[in-house]
Formats: sequence, structure tokens, C-alpha cells
Amino acid sequence: MPSATNRSKRTNRTKRLAISAMFAALALIFSYVEAIIPFSVGIPGVKLGIANLVVIIALYEMNFRYAFTINIIRILVAGLLFNGLFGAVYSLSGGILSLVIMWILKKTDWFSMIGVSMAGGVAHNIGQLLIAAAVVSNLRMFLYFPILMFSGIVSGIAIGVVACVIDEKLPKYLFQ
Repeated sequence: MPSATNRSKRTNRTKRLAISAMFAALALIFSYVEAIIPFSVGIPGVKLGIANLVVIIALYEMNFRYAFTINIIRILVAGLLFNGLFGAVYSLSGGILSLVIMWILKKTDWFSMIGVSMAGGVAHNIGQLLIAAAVVSNLRMFLYFPILMFSGIVSGIAIGVVACVIDEKLPKYLFQ
């Protein structure tokens, strides 16, 4: 007969798995909403990144491994459904770099969730720019960097503020 400790660990893992699945579904829904909303600032590649709300909350409330899994699932499924293969590759490069940078900055405890999100927004754009420069074999792609950096800062701050508000409202027992 399993001990109470083993049952508790299994229940905890099952609960985290269920929350991860819900977070991945929510991030996918946000990706879909962003794909169908006719939001355009007239600059190619500039998006708000509302699906990153889910990822940053998962990073803060769960851990890197769960946030990474949620992010990868969201990027691959959304990329294949809405953006095609190249869109998935660009999103994957930006998403992985962004999450790693956010995780490192979070671990330092020097930055708030807003600062971490802002750095994630900029890192996402850098990751996509690196892939774009590699694909076209032209470093001139980095002339576009100031525009993408500014958009990453603005969207990162916006997502960070919303993530802070949502995180304060979420019941903490969900993540225990």
C-alpha cells in the first residue's frame, strides 16, 4: 500500500500537470486571439505577445521546467496552426532565448516581474533577429534591432504589469 507521502507527491505532480495543461491551453488561446486581432503598428514583426502572460506567471509560480514546457507546447502548436513552419522556428528561437533570460534574471532577485518581462520581450526579438539574419545570411537585419528593442521594451512592460496584477489575484494554493 502506498504511503501518505507517496500519495501526496503523486497528487502534487498530477495537480501541476493539470495546471500546466490548462496554462498551455490558455497560452494557445491567447496566441489565437493575438493572431485574429487586427492589431498592427505598421511595423512587421511587432506584436504584443499576450501569450507570454501565461509563461511568465508559470515561471514565477511553478518553475523553469514547467514554464519551458508550456512555452514549447504553445509555440509549436500555435506556430503550426497560425504561422506555418517558419513562423514556428522564429517563435521558437525567440521564445527559448526569452525564457532563459527571464529565468536567469528572476534567479538574481534584482528585478521585478515587470523588469524580467521587459528583458524577455527584448530577448525574444533578439532571438528572432538572430534566426532571420542566419536565414538570409545578412547582418544588415540588425539595422532593424532598435525598432524591435523599443517594441520589446514597451510590450514587455505592458505584459509585466498585467502579469503582476494577475499573479497577485491568483490563489497561491493552486501552485503548492
